[in-house]
Amino acid sequence: MAIYNYNPERPFRSNPDLHLHYWGREQCVPGHTVGPGVRDHYKIHFIHGGTGVVEVGGCSHTLGAGQAFLTYPHIVTYYAADQDDPWSYSWIGFTGEQMESILSKTSLSPGCPVFPMDDQLMPNLYTQLTSTAEAADCLDLSLKAIMYEFFSLLLKTVPASPIQLPVLRQKSAYVEQCLHFLHSHYCETITVEMMSSALKLDRKYLSALFKRTVGLPPQQYLLHFRIAKACELLTETPCSIGEIARSVGYQDPLLFSRMFKKVKGCSPKDFRLSHAKTDIVL
Repeated sequence: MAIYNYNPERPFRSNPDLHLHYWGREQCVPGHTVGPGVRDHYKIHFIHGGTGVVEVGGCSHTLGAGQAFLTYPHIVTYYAADQDDPWSYSWIGFTGEQMESILSKTSLSPGCPVFPMDDQLMPNLYTQLTSTAEAADCLDLSLKAIMYEFFSLLLKTVPASPIQLPVLRQKSAYVEQCLHFLHSHYCETITVEMMSSALKLDRKYLSALFKRTVGLPPQQYLLHFRIAKACELLTETPCSIGEIARSVGYQDPLLFSRMFKKVKGCSPKDFRLSHAKTDIVL
């Protein structure tokens, strides 16, 4: 049975440097599966016993006790507990503007998400977070201190290699650069040709590599990313529909509304009304 713990404190701004959303643990039943699917945040699972498999970007990884794996935002991932020896794991879910920079200093990537746990902090991270949450007055700050300690250790455990990346890692690096490009320029008029030119790669090759890793073609991914950003603006700001449309890369509010309804199944106005009183920490 899964045990969930949530950070009830909201970050002081919409995209803080680091924010722990939740943590938990579970002794999985045989064959328990998650996905394939995507999240809008990072999540790390720490394997404490048993075995299971993680599949991402066309690669499969078998994990056991003493290992951990990282799932990236908007990257299609599937994982499953073994039928005979199902794993037990704990997890943390987090976001933050610093995450891309911090993780770039490690050897982790969407194609290489597995890393070894240390002997002290990681096996007991769930217990430490839980006990801190029960006693802390400044909860978010106390949780954040533990998280920064964890990432400091992670940088030492899986530092980025200065040597030439193997071909698989190079491919993952191309996709990461594409994601960074899309995340940085989603409010502008951008094309696959612009990305392929910047990376000096063939457009068709880059599109196929991106789709195989992420699960969506670049333009489709960009559409969903833009709509996700629009949802944030609709629920967190008083901006008009036109202002939001231009903020996420649509100069034509009517086109924006059509694309929004295509993805969300309702108009931007109806989405704002239905979420006007929502106050849920994911």
